[in-house]
Amino acid sequence: MSKKIAIGSDHAGFEYKAALIQFLQELGYEVQDFGPSNADSVDYPDFAHPVASSVEHKENELGILICGSANGVAITANKHQGIRAAICWLEEISALARQHNDANIVCIPARFIDLDLAKRIAKTFVSTDFEGGRHANRVNKIACL
Repeated sequence: MSKKIAIGSDHAGFEYKAALIQFLQELGYEVQDFGPSNADSVDYPDFAHPVASSVEHKENELGILICGSANGVAITANKHQGIRAAICWLEEISALARQHNDANIVCIPARFIDLDLAKRIAKTFVSTDFEGGRHANRVNKIACL
């Protein structure tokens, strides 16, 4: 069974979102699109919160959020307990976010990287596992309860 991936964006990330959905489906992942459905101007929290909630409640295993800088969607997603959203602009950062931080949402800055790099970042993120071990102790100290 393939991993279930939640994805959402704002208007700045809409084109990348559409391309990433197709790319990930071709790789065999099940992708749930939380919108938007076009490139009209929208408010990123309207899409970041549903993606984060679906990951938080284990409806999807991982999430991908795309906006211009990735900051807005990352800030929004990280308001959810159990979400560790990481802004990634390099494949290596994407891998480390999964391996060392058990990040469960990758936030991609569409205005600062090209689509090919966005695809590589997303693929790395969804195919990399958390290493656990010494990193688990640190990750377990993140949440505010």
